Amino acid sequence: MKKGIGHYSIGDPFDNFILIKSASRGVASNGKPFLTLILRDATGEIEAKLWDITKEDEDVFIPEQIVKLSGEVNQFRGKPQLKIFTIRPSQTTDGVQVSDFVEKAPVNKDVLMGKLTEAIFEMHNPSLQRIVRALIKKYQEALLTYPAATKNHHEYVSGLAHHVVSMLALAKELHALYPETNKDLLYAGIILHDLGKVKELSGVVTTSYTLEGKLIGHIPIMVEEIGNTAKELQIDSEEVLILQHLILSHHGKAEWGSPKAPLIREAELLHLIDLIDARMNTLNRALGKVKPGEFTERLFALDNRAFYKPLFEGNS
Repeated sequence: MKKGIGHYSIGDPFDNFILIKSASRGVASNGKPFLTLILRDATGEIEAKLWDITKEDEDVFIPEQIVKLSGEVNQFRGKPQLKIFTIRPSQTTDGVQVSDFVEKAPVNKDVLMGKLTEAIFEMHNPSLQRIVRALIKKYQEALLTYPAATKNHHEYVSGLAHHVVSMLALAKELHALYPETNKDLLYAGIILHDLGKVKELSGVVTTSYTLEGKLIGHIPIMVEEIGNTAKELQIDSEEVLILQHLILSHHGKAEWGSPKAPLIREAELLHLIDLIDARMNTLNRALGKVKPGEFTERLFALDNRAFYKPLFEGNS
C-alpha cells in the first residue's frame, strides 16, 4: 500500500484494499438495514457506512475480511468517515493478506525479547527473579505478539512487549536519578503489570475483550497468577505481597481501574512510568499523522484534547 488510511485528509479519494476490523448492523430511519464498518490498515483506522445492505452483505463483510473499496474521505461529527462508492471482498488473486493491514511495533520481536532478558539478568532478588522468569516462560509467545490494548496506546502487534520494554528503559534512567528505589521490584512490576492482558484480550488482529477479560480483568488475573506461581516455586516471602500490590495499584486510582492506590514508593513510580509511556505513545502516533501547523484529532485518552504540531522542528 502506497499510502495508509491514517495519512488521508478530508476530501481525498480512496481506491485500495483495506481490512474490516469490526462490523455492526443498524437500521436507518427509513427502516432499511446498514452496516457500520471500522476499517483499518497498518497506519490507522476509519469508520464507514454501508447502506441498504442485504443478508449476503452481512455474511460477507465481517471482521478480518479484506475488501477492495473505492470512495472518498469525508467528515462526520468532527471525525473522518469513509464514504463508500464500491466495495467487494478480496480474492486470492489480489495477492493481499491480513498481516499486510495490521500495525506492528517498530521494534523486532527478537530485540524486544533480548531487552526483557537483559532486564531479568539485572535483577538480584532471587524470589522476584524466579517469579518473573516463570511467568515470562509461561506466556512468552503471547507477550511478544499481543497488543497492549484494544485502543488508545500500543494497540498493535507486539505492542504489549514494546510497552514493557519502553517502560524498562524509563525505569533504568529514573533509578539512576533515584537510586533509593528498589530496581528489582520496579523491573518485576513493569514486566508483569500488563501480562494479564494475554488472557484479557482476544488476539492481535481484531482485538476485543474475552469473557475473562470482561468479568475479571487483567489486574486481578495477574495478581492470582503471581500468587499461584509463588506457591508452585515455594516462595513465601514479603516480596510476593509487595509485587501483587504493584500490580493492583499500577492504574493509580479506583476510577482508572486500580483496586488500590499506590502505597509503596516503587508502586507510585510504576504508575507514573506506565502513564508516561502510554500517553507519549498515543501522542507520538497521533502527531505522526498530521503536518506541522495542524492539530491532531481529539484524543480520548488525553482528556479529549487535540494537540498542535509546531511548525519548527528539532529534537534537542
